[in-house]
Amino acid sequence: MEKWFIKNKKADFGLIAKTFGVSEVLARLAVNRGVKSNEEMMQYLNPSIENIPSPLLMKDMEKCCDILKKKIEEKKLIRIIGDYDVDGVMSTYILYCGLERCGAKVDYEIPDRMKDGYGINVQLIEEAIESGVDTILTCDNGISAKQQIQHGKEQGLTILVTDHHDVPIDEGVPEADAVVNPKQEDCNYPFEGICGASVAFKLVSVLYQKYGIDAKEMEEFIPFAAIATVCDVMDLVGENRAIVKEGLGRISKTKNLGLKALIEETGLTGKEITAYHLGFIIGPCINASGRLESAKLGLSMLLSKEEKKASDLAKELKKLNDERKEMTAENLEKAIEQVENSDLMEDKVLVIYLPECHESLAGIIAGRLRERYNKPSIVLTKAKDGVKGSGRSIEEYHMFQELSKCKNYLTKFGGHPMAAGLSLEEENIEPFREALNQQTALTEEDLIPKISFDMVLPLETISIPLIREMELLEPYGKANQRPLFAIRDVIVTKASVIGKLKNMLRLTIKTTTGAGIYIGMLFRDYDRFVECVEEKHGTGTMEQLINGTSSGVGMDFIFYPSVNEYNGYESIQIIIETFR
Repeated sequence: MEKWFIKNKKADFGLIAKTFGVSEVLARLAVNRGVKSNEEMMQYLNPSIENIPSPLLMKDMEKCCDILKKKIEEKKLIRIIGDYDVDGVMSTYILYCGLERCGAKVDYEIPDRMKDGYGINVQLIEEAIESGVDTILTCDNGISAKQQIQHGKEQGLTILVTDHHDVPIDEGVPEADAVVNPKQEDCNYPFEGICGASVAFKLVSVLYQKYGIDAKEMEEFIPFAAIATVCDVMDLVGENRAIVKEGLGRISKTKNLGLKALIEETGLTGKEITAYHLGFIIGPCINASGRLESAKLGLSMLLSKEEKKASDLAKELKKLNDERKEMTAENLEKAIEQVENSDLMEDKVLVIYLPECHESLAGIIAGRLRERYNKPSIVLTKAKDGVKGSGRSIEEYHMFQELSKCKNYLTKFGGHPMAAGLSLEEENIEPFREALNQQTALTEEDLIPKISFDMVLPLETISIPLIREMELLEPYGKANQRPLFAIRDVIVTKASVIGKLKNMLRLTIKTTTGAGIYIGMLFRDYDRFVECVEEKHGTGTMEQLINGTSSGVGMDFIFYPSVNEYNGYESIQIIIETFR
């Protein structure tokens, strides 16, 4: 059973509505998303990249660009070292294109997830020296590579770090020639929550200024910074929201052959592309290359100058992502079987060992298990050296701290409250699982899923103009969630099974007052819905709903309203997120 909570932030919603010419519903939704002042409300309703702070406020930005300009003029070889995820690929793309536009002698390297691991390492530094590289420019990594950068400096390299990750508490900032990262303690940039690609974007914009290149040329990079922002799960507030909104407006008109090809290959041509499409369709295709092959495939696609090559690479990425999805589904099934056919079901912290699973999928599967059971979940796989894994947590469980208590079983670990990575010897798996569960302070109450919603919204108050007004809140994502509403005691009078797999429902519903008939769509939790109906109203009730012979069953819904467009006709439908 879930626990439902209403967001209860206070404000003069009537005054806000009057001041900004919006409904009180929208005013409440904005306040629920942290908007406090009139200035914040203005920026929230009208996000614009014109309001983004100057990149020169970022510590070492000008220093870094001055060094790059000097190296460009001296014709020194600059090597970009990125990361294998979407943010790393987009950062590398922006820097490579930007430096090339400035006349730089530049190449790139992206570590192999399996062979190299994350970020710059000694081997990559040695390879750079052998290739005659003068300057290494990192992106989306480097801030935690203090020893590696020291080694590179001792070998005579110029090393420039651009990153957005937290500075390690115990080690501090690496002694590179310049470090551009808004997370530095003495950095004056007012918004530290940007991704690596946004840092790269800012660096190139300063370089373009120094070379007198028209600032309008920077606009072509905005969709790539937007993709990275969404896929790296940055908070969609402030400048992140502005970048994503602007990027979404431009992405369908991109001139980049690779991105155009991927949009076409994923069936998005001609559609309005949303943050959802970036995070769950475009991004995963680029990520799949880094998980199963090499992230360089995704970068090569974006750098393609020939339509056929771009198309071929887009097809390859789509194929890799389809393979990744199949592998994920197979291993998730094995993980669920492990949990539900053993005493693991009694554990408050799940530790699952899938020796044959590709290690790059461990985090995805851990996330799916966390969603299914609302328990901290760790998935382990067999690696070249022992066992590696990834964990995903719930709000009530600080995963990094809990792992720290069991570090005697681990050879390596790192992370934060909600996610972690770890390595250990195979013989320590069971002792590690037992130790985590013995020491946990999690209660049964902690493991109950909690759903928050914005407000109670009677169905009869919903209109198409209200739904259209809510589009002002987009794009949705982390820290700017889609509005959710609750309604109690609605009557479901009919259910129709829909979808290719016959696992979705179209519901005919009405209120207890009988004020109108509404259509509700349920795209997930079909089995749970059937179970809920029959538990509350008796066996056979679901069949009656499907046959249209039921007198109706009462339910509560958490939902969001949408507009269904069919044959030029618009109608209201509600998308049901959960129920009871």
